[in-house]
Amino acid sequence: MFSDISAYASLFLVALGAATILPMQSEPVLVGLVLSGKFSWILLLTVASVGNTLGSVVNWFLGRGIERFRDRRWFPVSEKSLERSSRWYHKYGRWSLLLSWMPLFGDALTIVAGVLREPLLTFTILVFIAKTGRYVVLTLATLKLMS
Repeated sequence: MFSDISAYASLFLVALGAATILPMQSEPVLVGLVLSGKFSWILLLTVASVGNTLGSVVNWFLGRGIERFRDRRWFPVSEKSLERSSRWYHKYGRWSLLLSWMPLFGDALTIVAGVLREPLLTFTILVFIAKTGRYVVLTLATLKLMS
């Protein structure tokens, strides 16, 4: 029982961290847990999606205060990436958040959404759809390989 809880908690923390400024990847952890066959793949999918979405919410809040931190060395997104994401966001609006699952570019989009004051509820719904969609494809592909 304890190992089940720690597995789900670990996946949650890795998924959350992977969507923030931390250099982490949640996909290998999710695939490994699905491949183990010891856990509910639906629960794994849910935990990863919620964790990754909450990590993007952290980025949204970071975006809200970006002017104070933009020039800091530790700032997670390059000026070039932030500029490119801003252009996308201005061109496609909130719907560009459906690309928030993409590595690097997606993180920048979630920060830009905070900078541009996208309403948190709209942001969270669109990001959850994007992040969940990626995990659904990954999980179903893993399950297909197992059969």
